[in-house]
Amino acid sequence: MADPPADLEIRPLQPGDDPEAQLDLAERAFGVIPGAHRDRRLRSMPGHFATGRSLGAFAGRQPVAGASFHDMRQWWHGRQVPMAGVAGVMVAPEYRGRGVGRQLMTALLDEIAARGYPLSALFPATMPLYRSLGWELAGARDTVVIPVRSLRGLLPPDAAVSSAGSRPDPVLRRAGPGDADAVIAALGRVHQAARDCGPITRDAATVAEWLARPDQYAYLAGDGFLAYQWQNGNRDLYVERAEAVSGQTVRAFWTHLGSYASMAEKVYARTGPASAFWWLARERDADIEHRSRWMLRVVDAPAAIAGRGFPAATSLSVPLRIADDARPANSGRWQLSVSGGASTLEPLGPASTVGPASTVDPASTAVTLGARGLAALYAGTPLGTLRQAGLAAGGTPEDDAALDAAFAATPYMLDAF
Repeated sequence: MADPPADLEIRPLQPGDDPEAQLDLAERAFGVIPGAHRDRRLRSMPGHFATGRSLGAFAGRQPVAGASFHDMRQWWHGRQVPMAGVAGVMVAPEYRGRGVGRQLMTALLDEIAARGYPLSALFPATMPLYRSLGWELAGARDTVVIPVRSLRGLLPPDAAVSSAGSRPDPVLRRAGPGDADAVIAALGRVHQAARDCGPITRDAATVAEWLARPDQYAYLAGDGFLAYQWQNGNRDLYVERAEAVSGQTVRAFWTHLGSYASMAEKVYARTGPASAFWWLARERDADIEHRSRWMLRVVDAPAAIAGRGFPAATSLSVPLRIADDARPANSGRWQLSVSGGASTLEPLGPASTVGPASTVDPASTAVTLGARGLAALYAGTPLGTLRQAGLAAGGTPEDDAALDAAFAATPYMLDAF
């Protein structure tokens, strides 16, 4: 592998940086951007640069790599945790394989930590680089394909449920850019009520920009949000959100989509694994069309643990040993305590007592994790799986059972970034 350029400089992009040069770098890395999208992206770049959340790598004055992160909130067992969503990681083709990407991502991780984010997530095009810096697979993002005929008549509620009384049908109203805060609040209520793990909510400016798109059809109800578009030459619908707290609103959303049965052929929808849709459809003719995997990184271990929700009935106190070369503040001996739906991670000793996870005696009384194992545990990966993958050692079977119960989750996302 060739050495990085001797004059490599990595710094935050500024509004005065040339957006055309950055867009040329993006097109050489990812492919040509269609005209209308290209113009919109060019216009938005100076504003994005002004946030300080985009880093550029330069050899002399030439941009050779770039990466950015979004300000997000990620829901973990019904509680939101600040999260930096990494996106647009790109290296010019002629500079690949020279360590530029690693230097850039190390600097980006440092910036994320300096901004106080406990967590970071990304959708990887390739995983070795991100794994080497502590990100690990955490969950999935599914797109489901549904023949619209399946939505013409949803299964009615069970008779015993119907006899217990019903609520009036919800009223759906069109939503626009001025409703950004209401949309964020509605989605937050959904994720909190469902004790979801993985979904994200964005900042109001980003949501307002999304709602302003002319091809977006968005509706608010009292306890939910629906958003969809036409696609494939107006033959199909693409549903980005059909999320609500109550069964009546969920049913109303899918009935609304089913009303297109005489005009559309298919509905492509983002849904979670426990979406009520799967229990409303009459037939088994919906399927997962596409699945992409996302990775998680615990940036600030005590803050990430304190921010996460846990099952209220779970109570535990387990010693952990964490080794995190990229974020040394996470390394050390810790006591993890969970009680009443909340948790703390308290230090037990100096970080210098912890070496690489592979060198720790498996008979140690503490569960031992590297950065990747910590991220996977946070996302609900069972300890047995972590041990088989070489991501955990030490501890006792009782510790494993307690940690599995506390962190149990099926993480998913509905967004890409």
